[in-house]
Amino acid sequence: MTKRIAMATLGTQGDVQPYVALARAMIAQGYSVVIGTTDDFESMVTGYGIEFWSLGPSMQEFVKQSQFERAMNQNLLVNAPALLRQGQKIVDRAARAAWDMAQGADCIMLNMNTSFSIDIAEALDIPAIVAALQPLNSTSEFPLCIYYGPTFGKTINRLTYSTMTVQQIYYNLPRNKLRRELMGLGPRKNGGFFKDTDGTPLWTLNAYSEIISPRPRDWPKTSIVTGYWMLPDNSGWQPSDEFKTFIESGPPPIYVGFGSMPFGADRNTDILRGALKHWNGRVVVGRGWGGIKPDDLASDQVYVIDRAPHDQLFKYVKAVVHHGGAGTTASGLHLGKPTFIVPQMVDQPYWGGRVHELGCGPKPVRRRKLTAEALADALSQLDSNPGFARNAEKLGEQLRAEDGTGKAIKVIERVMTNYQPRSARKLA
Repeated sequence: MTKRIAMATLGTQGDVQPYVALARAMIAQGYSVVIGTTDDFESMVTGYGIEFWSLGPSMQEFVKQSQFERAMNQNLLVNAPALLRQGQKIVDRAARAAWDMAQGADCIMLNMNTSFSIDIAEALDIPAIVAALQPLNSTSEFPLCIYYGPTFGKTINRLTYSTMTVQQIYYNLPRNKLRRELMGLGPRKNGGFFKDTDGTPLWTLNAYSEIISPRPRDWPKTSIVTGYWMLPDNSGWQPSDEFKTFIESGPPPIYVGFGSMPFGADRNTDILRGALKHWNGRVVVGRGWGGIKPDDLASDQVYVIDRAPHDQLFKYVKAVVHHGGAGTTASGLHLGKPTFIVPQMVDQPYWGGRVHELGCGPKPVRRRKLTAEALADALSQLDSNPGFARNAEKLGEQLRAEDGTGKAIKVIERVMTNYQPRSARKLA
């Protein structure tokens, strides 16, 4: 009988695309897969022949609202409460939709924004598997990725992961209500993001490469680093004649874009314009979700591209500059491109630090601290440092040899095979 896998994910494109890659690989092996996410990504999911289930309206509209912009650029404490209330409504709506989606599933997969799936798995008595796109299990080896920098020492490093506990308190508010009203369950007893309500560790698939982020030695055996889940482009995208002309008319350009981070567009644009006065190279600018206003950068040095898959577009550039999302970082490194990261939030500082430590790009600079001079210096280094190019190319060869989805599927199969229903556990 065909096994059915339900996947629930909320976030930006980088939070959805790896699930599409894994679902595609699982379908090729005979599984039935449904992906639940927001309506922004319906065409992406169905475009690969995967069943889509709506968990709510556009995430892009939530991220692009002025209140989110103020929180990122001005005062997080002032604007956070309203955003948290709105976020809880998004979670509540998504959980109710995911409950319907998961009926009849043999396993449910989740990310950090859909931890309600742990409760759904409990109610349906099926295994839940966490997919993490960044190292989130607590460890003494380095601090939580949002604090990434010099080590604080083993004790403090581990304490930084208490932030995850605080985040779970925020998510647990609607979860306990849903457990009672929707699933017929009592309040959560123990657990958290990586444990079920009995405190049993959940299997976690860390969807990145150990080459980039080595697995901590003190992680539980249930936390597996699989390698990246890379999604090949199926759009048939080809560079336009105008783009080809730009590429052929001068030295190789550098890509600059901030993907799904639509914050501070005016300031970002001014900084890039100033950097191009200090550095006489060429850039390809991606519009993304609005983090740059490329129409204000008219120049022979600049080519503006509305939308293109990174695994195709990056083939035409010498290096890349971006916000440091896990997916964009993976795309650039897979193609062996030197990288400069301008992190804004969450795991982005961690990936920026790792890229620099691996010798594949300049030291990252936080977006709030970025200046035209700093960006010009980074562009110059990407353009002229042979060590960055050499290290990035070698790293790309290693990453392309990995099979992240294949390793993940083996773990998923093992978890489902060995799963013991809760009723059987109680009898034992």
